[in-house]
Amino acid sequence: MFDLTGKVAVVTGGSRGLGRADCLALARAGADVVVTDILIESDPSLEQTAESAQSALAQLFTSQHVVYAERTSEEIRQMGRRSAAMKMDVTNREQVRDVFAGIAKEFGSIDILVNNAATLDHVAQIEYQSDDLWDRDLRVNLSGAYNCTKAAWPYMRAKSWGRIVYMASVAGTLGGFGQASYSATKAAVVGLGKSMALEGARFGITANIIAPGIIATEAWKMGDAKMNDRMVLRTASRSPGEPEDVANTIVFLASPEARYVTGQVITVAGGIDLFVY
Repeated sequence: MFDLTGKVAVVTGGSRGLGRADCLALARAGADVVVTDILIESDPSLEQTAESAQSALAQLFTSQHVVYAERTSEEIRQMGRRSAAMKMDVTNREQVRDVFAGIAKEFGSIDILVNNAATLDHVAQIEYQSDDLWDRDLRVNLSGAYNCTKAAWPYMRAKSWGRIVYMASVAGTLGGFGQASYSATKAAVVGLGKSMALEGARFGITANIIAPGIIATEAWKMGDAKMNDRMVLRTASRSPGEPEDVANTIVFLASPEARYVTGQVITVAGGIDLFVY
């Protein structure tokens, strides 16, 4: 079951955290995987890009050398799969179209798209929210997913087969204190995913949304320890999830076995959305 042999997957934001786990899980299931991210560690402009980024978290990742696009791609090739690491800014529509056209030409198809790229570092109550970061979050989290979906769509429709997975969040389904921009964009991704499920159903294209809870990624581990403890206690399982918990769900949704599952929000959150006492 869940055999993805012969399928070509594209993962945005695939160099670290959830994205990296998604890439490796898809490859283990047999897919060829293209790892895309705004930063590639072998890129000579990496430091300059990080310095100019508005995201302090992006700068921290770069300074600690945890941008692993090339390394992830090499791990996939060692499994016997085809893979490539490609620099792609999901907010740059022309670049997105060019990258997807290049992938289709080199790999022969685009069968699976995981819209994982996102920003999550804008935390402030509404009177202190940055207008610039609000706009950035809309461009990356929502428009980025739209741009990539639109670019991949013709290739999936031509084959009458496709799997699109959108990464939302429990912040989008429950709200998030001090996370107005993040929560709003993640809620909007749910609407985008459901709409694409409706449009794709007659063409063999499914679209589903994953809403992760507290997942022990690099970003979470670098967060405030006391706040992390509070979030864990808010979770029924009393523990954070692992990136593989999300990645394994993606493998199922990308598989032939999930052909009749579309337009669904699947919460992978250890019960954080339940009433806990």
